[in-house]
Amino acid sequence: MSKSSRKRSVPSIDPDGPRTSGVASTLGAATRRKRRQVVAAAIAMLAVAGFLLINAVLVERQSSAGSEGSLVDVDGVSMYVREDGPRDAPALVLIHGLGGSTRWWDAVVPALVTSHLVIRVDLLGHGRSAKPTGAVYSVPEQARRVGLVLDRVGVRHAIVVGHSTGGSVATALAEQRGDLVTALTLIDTGPSMDAFISDGPVGKLLFAPGVGQLLWRIRTDSIIRKGLRTAFSRSGYEIPQQLVDDVRAMTYHSLTAMSQAADDYLVEQALPARLAAVGQPVLVIFGQDDQRWRSSSSAAEYRRVPGARVELVSGVGHSPMLEDPQRTAVLISAFADTVR
Repeated sequence: MSKSSRKRSVPSIDPDGPRTSGVASTLGAATRRKRRQVVAAAIAMLAVAGFLLINAVLVERQSSAGSEGSLVDVDGVSMYVREDGPRDAPALVLIHGLGGSTRWWDAVVPALVTSHLVIRVDLLGHGRSAKPTGAVYSVPEQARRVGLVLDRVGVRHAIVVGHSTGGSVATALAEQRGDLVTALTLIDTGPSMDAFISDGPVGKLLFAPGVGQLLWRIRTDSIIRKGLRTAFSRSGYEIPQQLVDDVRAMTYHSLTAMSQAADDYLVEQALPARLAAVGQPVLVIFGQDDQRWRSSSSAAEYRRVPGARVELVSGVGHSPMLEDPQRTAVLISAFADTVR
């Protein structure tokens, strides 16, 4: 056979064969990686959602018994009460606001006990009182409990002073017990939700579902102080550690339930209308620089109450009894002397 007649066997090459197979393999691997990433992301999201849900349930269910001290049993739960001053003097009852305790009144008590028996009560869910999860934290129920505490300690007539939400509780007590409450003093208590400004950024986040419970779980003194900041306006005022501790000692449920209850009470009927119906002497004190309630419009609303006295205190904000205790005590005492 000649050279020209011999043919070499040359392997055939399919240009789309191995190359296409390699690309498909690469694409398949990329698709699988993407799927794994999506699945991993979904698992992570479910894990976070699960954590938030479990945390929310645990935080909501937190409860606490009352602490040792002057405890009075009301409806099977312990309420903390403190009495200062002469037993035979006229009674002056001080009710703190949301997140507070009897300690918010410490600075004004020395000036008040010279002429009054000063009684302070920790509302249920606050201070050294019990913090049960299953309790009703409505304003009328809180007022009813305060009335029962006063009955137990032998108080028959009293001038009742309330700060912020405590002013709503004082008003509800006057609505329920006209025989007990002889006069009212409200300190920076919002007259209606129309006068509300803000709880501040921390306050807003605290009531967001899921986020609020998480924020409560990781709360630090710094976070609590930021939340309390709008309660004070006096230049250079330093928030005492005890006020931070009061908030830290609360449960998430008692804080949020009481906050919602306070809003509900104002939405149902504005305080000036309630006070007008009660018909008792009323003193309203407002810090002119209040960052939570509009002081000027609030004062205007309260002035519609027949016979009400309204005092705007300059240089202070939402908590005059802490920011300027001397002036606040003078206003309370002077008013109390006129209604004996």
